[in-house]
Amino acid sequence: MKEHLAIKTGSKCAVIVAHPDDETLWAGGTLLLHPDAEWTIITMCRKSDPDRAAKFFKAIEQYHAKGAMGDLDDGPEQTPLDFKLLQKTILGLLPTERFDLIITHSIWGEYTRHLRHEETAKAVFNLWRSGRFHAGQVWSFAYDDGNKKYLPRAVRDADYPVELPEQIWQQKYKIITEIYGFSEDSFEAETTPRREAFWCFKPA
Repeated sequence: MKEHLAIKTGSKCAVIVAHPDDETLWAGGTLLLHPDAEWTIITMCRKSDPDRAAKFFKAIEQYHAKGAMGDLDDGPEQTPLDFKLLQKTILGLLPTERFDLIITHSIWGEYTRHLRHEETAKAVFNLWRSGRFHAGQVWSFAYDDGNKKYLPRAVRDADYPVELPEQIWQQKYKIITEIYGFSEDSFEAETTPRREAFWCFKPA
């Protein structure tokens, strides 16, 4: 492992995602591998969905994480969000403005196509680069689906690949299927990556 990519004991880390379950699907194994970091997990959508919200807070207990939810529009039309509102929501949900590491979506998303993933990533990177919060590093999920040719999978040449031990993957899979309640033949369960990957960025 490259030393500058290590997540250390006591590191203040945030995961900023569009939906409850994104934190588990794309980074759950990494979260489980680092229980001694101080994790904060926030999601932009579904606060007013009592079923999904309850599952989110139960899921993040598995990571010994703190969490908060936003309630931005998540309709099937994927109407673009107001960018300033998205940024304001992120800042309002974060408990502090200083982190060692922030993990979020890729600006290209993880599959074809969910606009909320892309919008969330762009807002996080804009806030970071404009100095509205501090992070020693920002990692974005590194997955693709070959323009719908296959289920999302880790990009082979990503900056930081993480091969999940079987036990860790099983824990992650149980969070998807038993806590979030996705059936074994669902997109989420069938996708659940055994290999996680990230693009890694440091301040300019």
